[in-house]
Amino acid sequence: MNQEDRIPDIPLPRRPKLAWPDGARVALWVVPNVEHYEYLPSVGARRDPWPRTPHPDIQGYGTRDFGNRVGFWRMAEMLDRLKIKATLSLGVAAFEHYPEVMKASLDRGWDVLCHGIYNTRYLWDMPEEEERALIADCVDSYARLTEGGRMAGWLSPALSHTLNTPDLVAEAGFTYFCDFVHDEQPWPIRTRGGHRLISLPYTVDLNDAVTNRAGLEAPDFARMMRDQFARLYDDGRTNGRVMCVAVHPYNMGQAHRARYLEEALAWILSHEAVWPATGAEIAQWYLDHHHPSVIEALSADGKW
Repeated sequence: MNQEDRIPDIPLPRRPKLAWPDGARVALWVVPNVEHYEYLPSVGARRDPWPRTPHPDIQGYGTRDFGNRVGFWRMAEMLDRLKIKATLSLGVAAFEHYPEVMKASLDRGWDVLCHGIYNTRYLWDMPEEEERALIADCVDSYARLTEGGRMAGWLSPALSHTLNTPDLVAEAGFTYFCDFVHDEQPWPIRTRGGHRLISLPYTVDLNDAVTNRAGLEAPDFARMMRDQFARLYDDGRTNGRVMCVAVHPYNMGQAHRARYLEEALAWILSHEAVWPATGAEIAQWYLDHHHPSVIEALSADGKW
């Protein structure tokens, strides 16, 4: 299935109007990426997760490990103060390696978006049955660790991807998908088996790991957050938008960066027409209230 058939478009000015609960203009979801990077990962043809030095890359590993040992707790306390219920982008093995992180997340009622097993294992070029087995391992491992819990969303590790990924994710029972960073609104995805799946706006632009690698620091990231929200808030007056803030405890959980994230989030929440929500809440609202009208509009255009 080619990409145009999988995610057909209607120009945004012609789309059915997207309305959020209580007249909100922007649905805000905050996505801390809680991941475990293997100290000595297997190196295949797809990607070497530690290219800086011969293995082990102790600096790379230690930086990521800081996120689970320290940065997570700083970020959790921050989100508690702001009364934000986060959506973890979870490498499921992190709950196995850090059970206290799992308990703290579940006790807070946070949502979980599946981000693979380890962030050192990728989907690129993976045969279909191998990829199906990896996705099943994610589902089964999370259910085992959480006594029957299920995850509604999927974000491939490192946004690695195959042509089969949306089909296999939908087949496994996920309802929203974040690899297509292509829109400011949720959108239907056509799947091979006819399973209902939507794309939910995740971001690699407003993503602290990406901006940090580009040489931008925490004040720059906070400015980007404010600038993006200001425009989405204005545009959302006539047609609702989604704003994702993708952060990593090993990065924005650092002591010298954390206050910039907290101040920018507090400023966003000071506006009235904002719906702070989880990924699952946003996806379910869209499926219940807007998905049928969008499918009807796509069908009228001969695109569904």
